[in-house]
Amino acid sequence: MKLAIITDIHGNELALKAVLQEIDKRGDIHEIWCLGDMIAMGPDSNEVLDILFGRSDIRMITGNHDEAILSLIAGEGHPETYKHTREHHQWIAERLNPNHVTKLKQLPRIIEKQVNGTRVLGIHYHIEENKRQAHIQDEPFYTIQEATLENMRHMFSDYPADIICFGHHHPEHDFQADDKIYLNPGALGVSKGDTAPYGIIDLTGNEPIITIHNAAYDKKAFLEKFDRLQVPQRETLFKLFYT
Repeated sequence: MKLAIITDIHGNELALKAVLQEIDKRGDIHEIWCLGDMIAMGPDSNEVLDILFGRSDIRMITGNHDEAILSLIAGEGHPETYKHTREHHQWIAERLNPNHVTKLKQLPRIIEKQVNGTRVLGIHYHIEENKRQAHIQDEPFYTIQEATLENMRHMFSDYPADIICFGHHHPEHDFQADDKIYLNPGALGVSKGDTAPYGIIDLTGNEPIITIHNAAYDKKAFLEKFDRLQVPQRETLFKLFYT
């Protein structure tokens, strides 16, 4: 069995389509895991969710931006540390398809699977056990740590799995220790370059094989949408995520 891992699409329809086209062309991927932050930062939140919810081979979990926007929609407030994106989140919240809102609310924070004795777990980022059910207002997701094996062990060593897949921190992480593999293929929709990263986990043999790939897409056309749609806080978003 082979799993594709995607994360942090962040409202980038063109990048998502490019990755899915490559995955579909392979013809050997049995399941795709999408590890949160499907919406916001980019302008295509509804289009991204149209695609994801329209496929039966994709399993999804929520990320911090998904949950922050759901909290706004529900009138439950907005996390204090996200105030620099409040205006943008509100713009997304006002435009999100109500059907997508209903489906997003039903998504879990963790997915798991066991294949040939290998346990795989997906989570957006580390959440301490006593915060696994906490509301986004209580900021359950752990503070982003530098991408080192030591930090991965500190956060994820107690997780009951052999391969821990996650996102949230946008650079690529691929650490293979004696007892666990820690994989973040990189942020699909907000890569600083002109490609969209994703990972493949090959579980067909005795040992899992991890590969990270990059799909080319028309980033210029994507960025032009921000001005055309008058996306709020676009200058800030460009500096933080795209350039």
